[in-house]
Amino acid sequence: MAATPSPHDAPLSGRHRVAVIGGGSAGISIAARLRRAGVTDITLVEPSDTHWYQPLWTLVGGGQAPLRTSRRPEGSVIPDGVRWIRRRAVAVDPDARKVTLSGGAELTYDHLVMAPGLQLDWGGVPGLSEAVGHDRVSSNYAPEYAPRTWDLIRSTRSGTAVFTHPATPLKCGGAPQKIAYLAADHWRRQKVLDRMRIILVLPDPVMFKVPAWSRVLEKVADRYGIEVRLRSEMTALDGDARKVTITDHATGAKETIGYDLLHAVPPQSAPDWVKHGPLADPASPQGFVAADKHTLQHPQYDNVFALGDVANLPTSKTGAAVRKQAPVVAANLLDVMYDRSPSRRYDGYTSCPLVTARDRMLLAEFDYDLEPTPSFPLIDPFKERRDMWVLKRHILPPVYWHGMLTGRL
Repeated sequence: MAATPSPHDAPLSGRHRVAVIGGGSAGISIAARLRRAGVTDITLVEPSDTHWYQPLWTLVGGGQAPLRTSRRPEGSVIPDGVRWIRRRAVAVDPDARKVTLSGGAELTYDHLVMAPGLQLDWGGVPGLSEAVGHDRVSSNYAPEYAPRTWDLIRSTRSGTAVFTHPATPLKCGGAPQKIAYLAADHWRRQKVLDRMRIILVLPDPVMFKVPAWSRVLEKVADRYGIEVRLRSEMTALDGDARKVTITDHATGAKETIGYDLLHAVPPQSAPDWVKHGPLADPASPQGFVAADKHTLQHPQYDNVFALGDVANLPTSKTGAAVRKQAPVVAANLLDVMYDRSPSRRYDGYTSCPLVTARDRMLLAEFDYDLEPTPSFPLIDPFKERRDMWVLKRHILPPVYWHGMLTGRL
């Protein structure tokens, strides 16, 4: 279903039947599903010429995958028959049914799908934007830094390693923990774990929102001797001095810790143009788009749908969630096109592959009610398993490229 990339100045005149903002997993998946349903005149707005399979970045940072395997040309994943506008969306006027693009161009639409993802707010923690990428600070949340994470882990054989998690919603909520476990397992195998002090900083009162998996992760952290700081957050960073400030939100106490390695996850929010626009949910401090949690339809504009990281939904922001959201949005958008009420419902399904060692993983799958929803009911989902690690490393990437992005799965 590969498309020949449209030129940067693809025609914008006339009204477009469907405009999809964002060419990540959510935008491509919904465009593919609409094309398979026979919808024509679909326009996709995406400025990047690279498409990333982001779930692999944890394994890149853990030394288990090369970065290049997570990258494809954007044009190779855009479905045939979908017009690609290689510009940034900078504003939307849902009353006029108009999207403003970088350079001042505008396009009008009948139906709009919001899937621009989220933004990494490196400036949200004082000192972080200046330190990341050097000063022994890295982050798997950006492709330019993920390989550096592994370089730092390999070169660190003693001292203090700090792994942080912001208090905002974020993509792949388990990723800040997973790299801590991969690092600890590497140091264990190198027989230097006893020389390491490992600190994991988490904003929530528990390690994972689903109690059964939280209990397993407590044992994993204990196995590696990891100090877990709950209800805590990195609030400042001095890269020159290699010191990080951790604030305990339960007590208000602040602690300054010297580090030899820091894996920092930045606060995250909707893109600025979204958070300050009319589609943002007033209940979302980070400006994520309002959407009915079951139909994914905007509460004020019935011709607007949102899915993926930008949607303000009470579930974790993961690619697995997108895989379940895309068929719901496609079906409900078709209903609206033909003057029917949305008929499909999303139950909040999400999945978090929790890598706990170099060759072990837990697959946490659950819904809005935090009830486990296992895809493999005969397998104990609360046991660390090698076959689940094989699933993440070798099976899920081709499923993503050839199934999810083509609208087949």
